[in-house]
Amino acid sequence: MNDNKVMNMAADNIRILAASMVEKAKSGHPGGAMGGADFINTLYSEFLVYDPENPAWEGRDRFFLDPGHMAPMLYSQLALIGKYTLEDLKNLRQWGSVTPGHPEREIERGIENTSGPLGQGHCFAVGAAIAAKFLKARLGDVMNQTIYAYISDGGVQEEISQVLRCQRYSALYQD
Repeated sequence: MNDNKVMNMAADNIRILAASMVEKAKSGHPGGAMGGADFINTLYSEFLVYDPENPAWEGRDRFFLDPGHMAPMLYSQLALIGKYTLEDLKNLRQWGSVTPGHPEREIERGIENTSGPLGQGHCFAVGAAIAAKFLKARLGDVMNQTIYAYISDGGVQEEISQVLRCQRYSALYQD
């Protein structure tokens, strides 16, 4: 476990970077990104198992971001581990930027999913979790990965979430 003072300083850096990115872009809102700073900092520093030298390692844990407006939180965290530069962060939401307003899947930089329309991110996470369970059952502990997701109430209210819920209930009734 990391020192609380260091953890708080890292989370504060994420908050400051997120707010600065949104302010410079003159687009978006920083509240969610700032509020999620402690979560993402703790996730990356204490729980997420990944190989910085091999970002596409098949056995890595995965983090799926549902609310695209929280992209500054994710970009800030990934900058702290060397996946983005401060210049990249300064260009949030700019045409042709590597930091679009809603993240696009880019495994080499630590982005597991395209957040796309509301609800898409946690649908990706559900699919990845099902696949992870399948792979662990077939291959054992070599594929002992954990799927993490940050979802929002807005995403859960979307139609795509209702499809997942219906499929889950349908499976329960078939057993």
